Amino acid sequence: MEHSNRFEEQMLPLFDSSALAVDADEAEATTLPQGRLPSYIKDHRARLRERFMSGGAFAIPDYELLELILFRSIPRQDVKPLARRLLDQFGDFNRVVTASPERLGDVQGIGQAVICDLKILEAAAQRMARAKVMQRQVISSWDALLDYCHTAMAHRETEQFRVLYLDRKNTLIADEEQGRGTVDHVPVYPREVAKRALELNASALILVHNHPSGDPTPSQADISMTRKVVAALEALGITLHDHLIIGASDELSFRSEGLL
Repeated sequence: MEHSNRFEEQMLPLFDSSALAVDADEAEATTLPQGRLPSYIKDHRARLRERFMSGGAFAIPDYELLELILFRSIPRQDVKPLARRLLDQFGDFNRVVTASPERLGDVQGIGQAVICDLKILEAAAQRMARAKVMQRQVISSWDALLDYCHTAMAHRETEQFRVLYLDRKNTLIADEEQGRGTVDHVPVYPREVAKRALELNASALILVHNHPSGDPTPSQADISMTRKVVAALEALGITLHDHLIIGASDELSFRSEGLL
């Protein structure tokens, strides 16, 4: 959704009577004249970058980490108000980065440059987490596998269904999204899951889907679907190792819960 008063296009005076009452770093978003950045913004950016480089991500709060990203997207404005606005809208850093382009576009001040940079950051985070589990035995990298699933799925606003395909040594050979759905449902086709396992010569697999509500408790539909997948795989001599439901901060394992 496009806004006529985008952050990078907003025409406001650099100083007014209300702005004089707040710290320069907290000043409202302002479109700056061409030329040099005002010293208060330039110095703030330099201090923030230095603090990040010396202390890492743990040395700065979420809104300042967002500022560092927004510096790249919006080079000529005070972006602190926009960083705070994003956190107010979505709740935390992860939810900002994983928000859909449509919802990001609804936030005042967000244009295509910001959306693109946030989606690049999301893709990079998922790519890095995925690299820690692909072509590795899931037993020895189980924690990394859970981290990857949470990175990829925990903050999505709709359900997503993935299948992790394993070879005879339980090495992860493929990670594929099988479907996307609504806030509380995603279509799953057991025959298609089994067919794809044969195509990949997989010996076992793990089902993974998320609950946008944040509660990983399985529904009766989740349990029924899992049983249908088990039946389709057993006919082919393929094992279902587990079905993971990813919540906002934790996950549920069907095998650990005695549901497999």
